[in-house]
Amino acid sequence: MRLFVAIDFSELNDYFLSLQELLPKNAKLSLTKSFHLTLKFLGEVQPNNIDDVTAILKGIKFEPFSAYLESVGIFPTENYIRVVWVGLKPEEKIIGLQKQIDEALKPLFRKEKDFKPHITLARVKYPEDKKVFIEHIRKIGVENKKIEVKDFRLIKSTLTSEGHVYEDIGVFKCE
Repeated sequence: MRLFVAIDFSELNDYFLSLQELLPKNAKLSLTKSFHLTLKFLGEVQPNNIDDVTAILKGIKFEPFSAYLESVGIFPTENYIRVVWVGLKPEEKIIGLQKQIDEALKPLFRKEKDFKPHITLARVKYPEDKKVFIEHIRKIGVENKKIEVKDFRLIKSTLTSEGHVYEDIGVFKCE
């Protein structure tokens, strides 16, 4: 089964949906329906390995912290636009948790490269005019909304004809 580790941001769903309405109309977009911050993508995991992953994640200790929405951006570059995202701050706390998870899972999974805390708003299939698209993105203002991070989750992702369906396999709370 396809798994990833993430922080759930569903309490801000309505706000993220309102941001999606502001996205440029001059592009073919695939809008995200569920909002989370992926800390580590695990990929295909055999069912008999889930207990090992869960045991490792239970050992992660972290203090609760606040995260704030910061700005809208794009990945990977302005010449090759594939994702529109909302950035988060303070990055240090999020990156610290991500590195701890990455290190703990190192015996089972490859380490992450170039982790950037973000929440995906949309996948970009094709912008008709990149320059206009980028200018529009830069004008989108983001409220400094706050979320209290008190847990992270192991999530199963199933691709259906309606898009991805997510299911929590485990919730790991701070101590």
